[in-house]
Amino acid sequence: MVFRYLTPRYPVDQLRHDMNRLLNGFFATPGNESAAREGRPAVNGWDRDESLFVELEVPGVTSEQLDISVVDNELSIRLERPDVQQDGVTYHRRERPVGAFTRVLRLPVDVDADQVSANLRDGILTIELPKAESARPRKIEVAKAT
Repeated sequence: MVFRYLTPRYPVDQLRHDMNRLLNGFFATPGNESAAREGRPAVNGWDRDESLFVELEVPGVTSEQLDISVVDNELSIRLERPDVQQDGVTYHRRERPVGAFTRVLRLPVDVDADQVSANLRDGILTIELPKAESARPRKIEVAKAT
């Protein structure tokens, strides 16, 4: 295989790119939007009637590699992607992340931790977090004036 540089400055540009990526990851703050670009699972979260939902893209991960917990108003998701070594293989590029990853999401309302459920299907982890009774909307009856 032959590698060609597109411009004479390519090695310098590549070094600058790699250093920017390293420093951005080092100084990243929680909730940084570049998380998905840096190999961490992309997360979607939404609210529907009586539950909150969180969805993560975790291709190749099995349910045994996941650890999900709810403490107070925080959802903690930990996953472990093993590094699969193949004999006689030389990688030219590896972009799929390996190792441990933890994501903690602050929940906007109280949830019933005993009723939380998770489903892993086709590389998508969906977590349903039923709202606590105190956080659910309730209808207020208006008394008739007599």
